Amino acid sequence: MICRFLLNNFPRSNQRSSSRLNRWILLWSLVIAVVCLTSFVPTDAQAAPSPDTVKQLIQINDPSSVIDIEIQGSVVHLNGSVTEQASKERILQTIAALPDVTQVVDNIHLQPIEPLSLAPLQQDAEQFWDKALLYLPRLALGLSIFLLLFWLSHPLARLLISPLAWVTKSELIRLVMQRSISVLIILLGLYIFLRLAGLTQFAVAIISSTGVIGLILGFAFKDIAENFISSLLLSVQRPFKLGDVISVEGNLGVVKQVTARATTLVDYDGNHIQIPNSTIYKNVIKNLTANPRMRGHFVIGIGYDSSIRKAQDIAMEIMSDHHGVLADPEPQVLIKNLGPSTINLQVYFWVNAETHSVPKVASILMRLLVRAYEANQISLPDDARERIFPQGIQLVTNGHQQGETPLNTIQSTEHNSNKAQESLEDAHNETSDDISSDTDDIRQQAAQSRDPESGANII
Repeated sequence: MICRFLLNNFPRSNQRSSSRLNRWILLWSLVIAVVCLTSFVPTDAQAAPSPDTVKQLIQINDPSSVIDIEIQGSVVHLNGSVTEQASKERILQTIAALPDVTQVVDNIHLQPIEPLSLAPLQQDAEQFWDKALLYLPRLALGLSIFLLLFWLSHPLARLLISPLAWVTKSELIRLVMQRSISVLIILLGLYIFLRLAGLTQFAVAIISSTGVIGLILGFAFKDIAENFISSLLLSVQRPFKLGDVISVEGNLGVVKQVTARATTLVDYDGNHIQIPNSTIYKNVIKNLTANPRMRGHFVIGIGYDSSIRKAQDIAMEIMSDHHGVLADPEPQVLIKNLGPSTINLQVYFWVNAETHSVPKVASILMRLLVRAYEANQISLPDDARERIFPQGIQLVTNGHQQGETPLNTIQSTEHNSNKAQESLEDAHNETSDDISSDTDDIRQQAAQSRDPESGANII
C-alpha cells in the first residue's frame, strides 16, 4: 500500500527515478521483515551449551563415570551412573557454573564398585564344560583320524611315490617327495581334527599360513635352500658318482659322500674336503674318471749336438715296450721349444687311470729315457751358465809316462760301465716297478674313515 501510494503521488515524467525508488523501498521492506521474524525466536535457543564441553567436564571430574547428555536449550539433562557421591556433586556444580546453562536436571544414580567375585569365571567354566561335553564325540573322532593319518603317512607316501622309480633313480628326489607327501597327509589329518572340533577358521588359517611360513623360511635360510636345490639338480643330472675322481675349484679328490648340503671329497693326502653343493653346481667340474684313459706328459732336453730323430725314436721305442703305456691312443714325442742349451722334447703317453698311476708311469719313463740317452751318446746338458774370470785361467798339463793310462780315462770307463749296468738293471726291474693307481687306495681309506657329516647319500 505504501508503494502504491507513492506511485500515485509521483508524476509520470519521473518514471525513471520512481523505479529506483521502488527498489530501495523493497530492500528496506525485506530488512524490516527479517528483524521482525528474529524477534520472535525464543531466548533459550540463542544460548545453548556445547555438548563437547559438557563431556570434557564430566571426564575431568570422574573418568570412570557413564553419563548420557541431553541438552534442550539452556537446560542440561544428565542420565547415568557414578561410583562416588563426591564425583556426582562435582559434576553437577561444574556444569551448573557454565554461563549458558540455566538448569541441570539430575538423573545420576550411584553405582558402587562390586567386590571381586569368581562367579563369572565359574559361569564361563561351566559353559566351557557343557560345550566340551557336546563336542566330545567329535573331538574323539577327529583325534582318531589325525593319529591314524599320522601313523599311515610314511607307508602311504612310499606307496604313492613307488611309480616315481620308473622315472628317476635319484634317492634324494624320492626322499624329498616321500617327506613332502607325508607332511601333506599329516596336515590333512590336522585340518580334519580342527574342523570337527569347531575351529574351522583356525584350521583355514593354519593351512593358508603354511605357504607364508615356507616363503619366510626360504628367505631366512637362502644359502641352505640353495644348497638343497643344487643337491636335487646334481642328483638328477649326475655329473659324477661315488668313487669318481673330480676336481672343483682346485680341490682334487675322490667323491666319498653327497648329502643334501655338501659333497665330501677325500684328496690324495687323505684329507676330507666338504664343498657346498651350490659351489659345485655353479663351478667347473672336472671328472677325471669319467674316461678311464688319461694322458700324461713330461719334458726332457737333449743337446744341440745330438740327433733329434734318434732321440725321438728311442723315446717311442721305450714307451711302446712299457706295459703301462697304452698303444691306442699312441704316444708322441714332439719338439716343444728350443732352449738356451737344450732342445726340449715333449713326451706324451696314455695310461688306464683305473689301473695305473700317471705320475708313477711318467717317473719310470723318465728314468728309462735318461739311461737310454746316455747309452746312445745323446747328451743331456744343463742350462747354459756364463762365468767370468777377471784374472784369467791358468792351464796346467799333466804329463804321463809311456804306458800309463790317464786317471780321467779310467774314471770315464768306470762311469760308462756303471751306466750300462744301471740300464740293464732298469730293464730287468721294469716289470717289477709299482705303477698301480692310487685311486683304489684312496677309495678304501674313504670307506674305512668315519663320515664327517651324517645323512644319506643322494648319488
